Amino acid sequence: MKTNKTIILLLAFVASIYFTSCVEDGDFTVPQSIGAEENAAVETIEAELADPNSGLTEISISNLAGLVVNGQATEITSNIVVKGYVTSSDETGNFYKEFFIQDKPENPTAAIKVALELVDSYNKFNIGREVYVRLNGLYVGEVRSGDGVATIGGDKNDDGDEVENLSLNQLETKLFRSSNTETIVPLSVKFSEINASHIGMFVQVDNAQFPTTLAGKTYVDANDQFDTQRTLQSCDGFGFTTFILETSAFASFKFATLPEGGGSISGVVSKTFNGSDLVLALNNNSDVDMSGARCTPLDINDFNVIVEEDFDSGVDNTTFNFPGWTNFAEEGSELWTEQVFSGNGYGEFSTFRSGDDVNVGWLISPSIDMDAQTNEFLNFQVAQHHLDSVDNTLEVFVSTDYDGSNVAAATWQPVSANLPVPSDSWYAFKDSGLVDLSTYTGTLYVGFKVTGSGNDTTLDGAYMIDDFKVLAQ
Repeated sequence: MKTNKTIILLLAFVASIYFTSCVEDGDFTVPQSIGAEENAAVETIEAELADPNSGLTEISISNLAGLVVNGQATEITSNIVVKGYVTSSDETGNFYKEFFIQDKPENPTAAIKVALELVDSYNKFNIGREVYVRLNGLYVGEVRSGDGVATIGGDKNDDGDEVENLSLNQLETKLFRSSNTETIVPLSVKFSEINASHIGMFVQVDNAQFPTTLAGKTYVDANDQFDTQRTLQSCDGFGFTTFILETSAFASFKFATLPEGGGSISGVVSKTFNGSDLVLALNNNSDVDMSGARCTPLDINDFNVIVEEDFDSGVDNTTFNFPGWTNFAEEGSELWTEQVFSGNGYGEFSTFRSGDDVNVGWLISPSIDMDAQTNEFLNFQVAQHHLDSVDNTLEVFVSTDYDGSNVAAATWQPVSANLPVPSDSWYAFKDSGLVDLSTYTGTLYVGFKVTGSGNDTTLDGAYMIDDFKVLAQ
């Protein structure tokens, strides 16, 4: 045991000499070039990927994250490599022994965490740095079992349900940076749009601000030992949508005062320690630009309702048959139904026991004249029940060339709305937010499209639509 302690101390001393040689006292600039050995390792990876006979193949971050099983550490036994671009930094102390990589510098589609036994990793793995990870012999899973954050680790714990950090030795043989550092362009999102698929991505939210109740507060409460959560808000239609900003008690900017204006905030989507909530984490508080005017929600008194349907005249558990609406089964035999509960009517699409491998059902609104007024917005209430998978989807589309009968021949453009996710409470209606339709002219139709399955129990959930309305000035 004494020998082991001596070896550990010696390794720590050598490591400190190594990092001191890279970074002068007080100078934490990122090295502009990589060493010959490191460069050769990257060139070897790129050459092997270009050689179909080398046996090395590249796996996308999306596919790698798809290998993660909640509560289980999975060893990678294939000769594969993953490439990504660093999105987080521990320079200010808000991240610790971890960094995230996403698949593209701009408009990313997937991201994953790298857990490593290294502090001040920003000196080597700076934001935008292109990195390769040789995965054979490493693990994918979660650092904290069940936290829902896909992670690359160097080993598994004794229970086999968590991954552990890459060791210093593994950093030398498994994790490589190229000479490329790209500019990470933040993905523009709304708070209401952020979901688990954004974990690890660098995002930006506009029209953001801290509530007035937090005026004079700092990023971290002096009484908190580890993290402080502060509410963020953004104007969204007639109200606010909110999100959580989480800051470590070890962040260098922890006692900086929260700005009282409005503007934008950019950060990395992550999760709380136990994985219960999505949060935004800052690389630096300089990524908070709230020096402008605060936003104000729209005043509903300035708008008129031009189209409205509350579905309360529906007949419980019958095929949906409201005048002017189209009920269409694109795949399978299942149609939307009219449902009534405690006097409240709504439209529902459920694939439970439909008997079809695939069900795709459309519910299309009556026509809307977009030339009779300006500043139109769509709003509706929406809920789910028995939703188990993000692949059991509800999508919202609009069309200006739909002829009222041929759904497949029309051009359908997707629009963003605040839609249910599996973690939402069953049967609990939520507001869609205001969907801006003001750029459309002519005759417009709104389509709700659900995709599911009657034979796959993970895809047999249901979606509910209520209080459909279009507002305009």
